[in-house]
Amino acid sequence: MSPRRKSLSLRKSDKNPTGGLSESGRRRINAATGSKLQRPVTQKSGLSPRQKARKKSFCARMKGNKGAMKDSKGRPTRKALALRKWNC
Repeated sequence: MSPRRKSLSLRKSDKNPTGGLSESGRRRINAATGSKLQRPVTQKSGLSPRQKARKKSFCARMKGNKGAMKDSKGRPTRKALALRKWNC
């Protein structure tokens, strides 16, 4: 048997209003799941090869996700905010 996963709901304080997770949100997810979430790559130039690879991978994965870029009221969705944050 595989262990059951507990669902992890994020608080408003765990989400960054400009897209992605806040530092407390990343810490919370990392502690609960054992993952190693890092800050987004927000620079446009002067990136290391590792940062370039992370950014390219994130943008490719997120652009392929289904979902609207705006909600019913015309506000950007969390997906749109994340893509903007990463300069995708």
